[in-house]
Amino acid sequence: MENFREKIIKLTSELIGIYSPYFKEEEIMEYAYNWLKDNNIPVDYHRYSEDKITKFQGVNVVGNIKGKEEGLKILLNGHLDTVTLSQGWTKDPFKATIEGDRLYGLGALDMKGGSAAIMVALEAFLRNVKDFKGEIVYTLVSDEEGPYGLGTDAIILDGITEDIDFSIVTEPSSGFTDIEFPCLCLGARGGYNYSVKLNGKASHAASPELGIDAILDGAKLICQLNELELREDPQLGKGSLVVIETSGGGAACSVAEKSSFTVFRHVVRGEDKDYLIKEVDEAAKRANIKSEYKIEFREAPHEGIDGFRPYTVDEDNQFTKLLQETIKEVTGTYGTIAYFSSMGDFNYLGTRTGAPTFIFGAYGQNHHSPDEWVSIDSLVKTAQVIYCLLVKLLKI
Repeated sequence: MENFREKIIKLTSELIGIYSPYFKEEEIMEYAYNWLKDNNIPVDYHRYSEDKITKFQGVNVVGNIKGKEEGLKILLNGHLDTVTLSQGWTKDPFKATIEGDRLYGLGALDMKGGSAAIMVALEAFLRNVKDFKGEIVYTLVSDEEGPYGLGTDAIILDGITEDIDFSIVTEPSSGFTDIEFPCLCLGARGGYNYSVKLNGKASHAASPELGIDAILDGAKLICQLNELELREDPQLGKGSLVVIETSGGGAACSVAEKSSFTVFRHVVRGEDKDYLIKEVDEAAKRANIKSEYKIEFREAPHEGIDGFRPYTVDEDNQFTKLLQETIKEVTGTYGTIAYFSSMGDFNYLGTRTGAPTFIFGAYGQNHHSPDEWVSIDSLVKTAQVIYCLLVKLLKI
């Protein structure tokens, strides 16, 4: 494991130097493919297309590393895309800047650093371990930051995740939860996007009593939704509800006959689409609205990604215990158990593969914000934990 620090810094810096917002990942995928190939790691391109909504032609970089004997099948997942560049940076977002333990750059924390940790750990494992059992599948995906998580969706649809025993996603669990490294997330809230469209009745603004004001009814319904007592999950806590868009109106000098608003609703276990529909219906009754309304969930490429379903992993799960033991061996302490408050590709893996999905990664701050940075020490230790876990579980 010598030179982990130098390799992590160099690789993360080079990945930061390639601008790769979602839907524009070809260049960084080519770089990752060549790096893996040059370091004697089995690697392939995995191309996919989404033809219904986005018309996106995407690419992931994936590999399947098989040992000499049967054993565990472990999935390592990270994404190489980022959000688009935000304003307000005081550092060069595309040139890694190091100040003490901090490495600055777009994607340093979320999550080019975590992807680099996977890559460096794999290189060390194959260099040091000649005979092993089982199988390592790694997936460096595109479009995690986009609207549907199409990269990881495609690896599930195409069977790449089939028969895995567990997954590790190196999203920055410590940074996202703002908990000192190490932090191990054993699940995440989910989320759905839906719109409520209201139809009232137009009337002259001088005689509003003759109409049904769709904007006023929409406002009443929003107020009732904001007063909901949300279900509390023992691990995931409560969900949340935010109105992210409103619109409405009608003819000039008239009561508005139409309005709509869009909600993003983070959910916990037990809150699915039917639950949210019932939630709106009950709020509408309490609001005593007169407008007709309908609820429309965001259109999705297929039913499996019409939302992000919440999930958890048991603290007593055998792989939780093995991962915790490895974290302690590397860092000197067990990881603080936490749960993601938002969602990502880990939701797909945690709810659609039938295997436990762990989120374990570095500390840092300012993800999706100016001057994003990652702790180098936590990034190095993330790679070391992955390496040591692979050795512990797979070496003959």
